[in-house]
This record gives sequence, C-alpha cells and structure tokens, in this order.
Amino acid sequence: EGDSYLNWKASFGWSESTLNRGVLATRGHSQSFVVETTLPGSDLSFYKVDYRGQIFAPINDDYTMRFHTQLGYGDSFGDTSELPFYEHYYAGGFNSVRGFEDSSLGPRSTPSVVTNEQGEIVYGVPDANGRYTDPDQDPLPFGGNVLIQGGAELLFPLPFVKDQRSLRTSLFWDVGNVYDTNCTDSQKQLSDSCDIDLGSMASSVGVGLTWITALGPLSFSLAAPIKKPDNADTQVFQFSLGQTF
Repeated sequence: EGDSYLNWKASFGWSESTLNRGVLATRGHSQSFVVETTLPGSDLSFYKVDYRGQIFAPINDDYTMRFHTQLGYGDSFGDTSELPFYEHYYAGGFNSVRGFEDSSLGPRSTPSVVTNEQGEIVYGVPDANGRYTDPDQDPLPFGGNVLIQGGAELLFPLPFVKDQRSLRTSLFWDVGNVYDTNCTDSQKQLSDSCDIDLGSMASSVGVGLTWITALGPLSFSLAAPIKKPDNADTQVFQFSLGQTF
C-alpha cells in the first residue's frame, strides 16, 4: 500500500477586479495572489504561492488586446525534502498553453530507469540525444514546483454575426512551461525542464472561439506549436465545456 499523509493547511489570499463584465470582459483588469501552507502537526511541511493576472486594453469599439499570466511556486520546509508530487503544477492544454495536450509539458517520470548509489544510470537505453529511457515504457508527465505561463490575445468580433454578446473570438499567442528544481538525475536525462530556463518554454499561436450557451460556455481552439520542448505532446484542436479564455 502507498503512504498516506495527514496535512493541515491554511490559505491566505487577495484579489481585485475592475472588469466591466463577469464573463467575456472587454475592459479592465483582474489579479489574485494566494499563499497556501501546511500547519504545525502536519505529516509534511510545504507551501505554495500563486499569482494570476490579466488586463484588457481596448484598441477601438471592436478590437481589444488581452494580456494574461499565471505564476506558481511551491517548496518544502522543515524535515520535508521536497514539494509532494500530488501538489505539483502542470501545464499544457486549454487555459494553459493551447496546442499541447493537457499536462504534457515539463519534467517526465522515469519508470524502470535504474540508478546506483552515486546517481549514475545503470539501466536504460540512450536516445539520439544521450538521454536514457526504458524502451518498453513512455515517460509520463510528472509536473513540477514552478509554473510560468501567459500570453497575449487579440479579441475581435466574429464576421457576419450581429449579436456578439454571447460570442468571443481571438487570435492568441500562448507561452509557458513547468519546471522542477528537485529533479532526480534520471529525470534530468529526459527533460529540459529541471532548471528554470525561459528559453525552454513552449509556445503556440492559434485562433479561439467561446460561445455562451444555456448549458454553459463552449470553447474551441485551433493552435499550431511554434516552439515544442522535448517529449511534449501536441494537439491542434481542443474543446472545453465550462471554461472561457
């Protein structure tokens, strides 16, 4: 059986908004800052700090620029050696970096890659870049303790549609990645995301559409990756029910 932990948490947050609408805003800004930490008596000791922000800057009556970002950092303290894996950040997918599969960015796990006491890999097959993998298993997304993502969008009216109140279309550029400052040596062999490097971030461009229906928001995107990190999985068409961009 796996280990189980009892953790008591406290969260502290601050937020503000000047958006002109609760849904499909076209003017104003919003931001939030949240700190979460475990309390004395917990089995593990760790904290997370998260920031989200966006700003809408109208160009004219029909066109608006939107800039947005999300930043996250987590780490351990006391006797805990690293942020628990189930608290990791993930990136890729809708409301993240579109054009990449959900949670596919960042470090990967290394099942069946064996290391010795010195951290040297003693089992595995090197690929063309000298990175070792198990030939029978694909490395899985593992997330990390650092999240950096954001982007820019040009919002514009959908042609030939008179009532634009329930529609939003955009041309977007997304960028981001997840990093893990506690990668094992074998994980470092498989990923460029073990050290924070803005030059290794994934990015994509595309077009998006959100339609507010009686069932909730329906959102679609078509995206083309323009920078693909190693091992990242791409996905051109993405769909979401209940989320807007």
